[in-house]
Amino acid sequence: MKLLNSFGPNPRMVRMFMAEKKISIPFQDFDILGGENRKDPYLAKNPAGQTPSLELDDGRVIAETVAICEYLEELHPTPALIGNTPVERAEARMALRRAELNACEHLYNAFRFGPGLPLFKDRVRCLPDAADGLKAKGLDGVALVDTLLKGKSYLCGERVTLGDLVLYCCLDFCMSTGLQVDPALKNVTAWLARMNARPSATASLSPGWQEIGMRG
Repeated sequence: MKLLNSFGPNPRMVRMFMAEKKISIPFQDFDILGGENRKDPYLAKNPAGQTPSLELDDGRVIAETVAICEYLEELHPTPALIGNTPVERAEARMALRRAELNACEHLYNAFRFGPGLPLFKDRVRCLPDAADGLKAKGLDGVALVDTLLKGKSYLCGERVTLGDLVLYCCLDFCMSTGLQVDPALKNVTAWLARMNARPSATASLSPGWQEIGMRG
C-alpha cells in the first residue's frame, strides 16, 4: 500500500490524519504544480486527476480524502479520529459534513477561481466571476463553525476528529493565499491556535512549502 502524494491541502490532510494515528506507509510523489496528476501514469490510477490517492497492494486505488481516511481508520482504529461507537461516528460525520459543505468547498473554489486561477484555468472549468461570492459564502460557513465550537475545544468536544483536520487544512491553506478570517470569531481563532500547536500540523506540511508560498 502506498499514498500517491503531492503538495496541496487535501494530501496534507491525509498526511495529518496518518501522523495523528502514527501510520507510516510509502509515498509516491507527483508534481501537482507541474500538472503531473493530469496525465498518465497518474490518470490511469485516478481518472479524476485529483490527489491524493491510496494504491492498495492488489493494485486497486481508493481516491477522495475522506474515503481514504475512513479506510485507514478501519485498518488502524486507535486512536479513533472518527469514533469508537455509532454515536461518536455519527457526530464526527455530522461535523465533517457541516465543515465541508458550508466552508471548505466554497473556499477551495474561491481559491481556484481567484488567486489560483493561473494554475487551474486550463485544468478545470473555472468561474472567475463567482470567486468573491464563493469566498463570502465560505466565510459564512466559518462563522457557523464559530457557533458550533462554543464551549468546545474541537468540533466534537474534547476529541479531535476527521472534521477538524479537513477544516484546518483548508483554512490554513487558504489563509496562506490571502484569506482573512474575522478575528471576532473567537472560538475559531482559539481552535486554530490549538490545531496549529499539534505536532501533526507541522509534520504534515510538504517539504519546500515555504518556497511555494502556500501551506499545503
